[in-house]
Amino acid sequence: MTAAARGQHARVLDTLGLAITAGEHPPGSVLRTDELAERLGVSRPVMREAVRVLESMRLVESRRRVGVTVRPAEEWNVYDPQVIRWRLAGADRPRQLRSLTVLRSAVEPVAAGLAARNATPRQCAELTECALGMVATSRGGQLEGYLVHDIAFHRIVLNASGNEMFAHLGDLVAEVLAGRTHHQVMFDDPDPAAVTLHVQVAEAVREGDAVRAERLTREITVGALQELDVLAP
Repeated sequence: MTAAARGQHARVLDTLGLAITAGEHPPGSVLRTDELAERLGVSRPVMREAVRVLESMRLVESRRRVGVTVRPAEEWNVYDPQVIRWRLAGADRPRQLRSLTVLRSAVEPVAAGLAARNATPRQCAELTECALGMVATSRGGQLEGYLVHDIAFHRIVLNASGNEMFAHLGDLVAEVLAGRTHHQVMFDDPDPAAVTLHVQVAEAVREGDAVRAERLTREITVGALQELDVLAP
């Protein structure tokens, strides 16, 4: 696939993914791919490739003599980072954010406790560096810079847990954190208490204090839910 075709593919995929997850194509509706290709100004091969990706995400299914049919939302691969990104861009954002934050609250405290037992010295150093980066960017409207350190921090915790299932949730957590920032579901500056908690989690992991690491991380996720009560009720 040429660079131009890749760009067209990404554009078509985003257009269709956003439309499906926003309900513009309700479950059971049939997508007329030839018509869509013409309307979006792309070739049939580009459209077929976009449909193939949507099938892999279980947003649609292709059946002979029927065409491309939109699946019910309960059949979607809701753990796919791109599906999460599309859903966070739509009107259902508050419910999606809450659902994902509840998932984080169930997983991340346990992962932090495991990280305190299993983290390597390098991971401990990287976690501390990320926490200090969060402190340095927590004032003055530096949300994009803060986001970089925040995502890296949580990825390290999940990876350092030593549990491959937790580690594979890194992209999901990254989309949640990015969605909060890019869709203004954040205060102008991060909550100072939350920033301090991240520094303390890094300390607990470095010191091998699993109980404290888990407790502090639970406080972080509880705080994130409380922020949603204010910003995305």
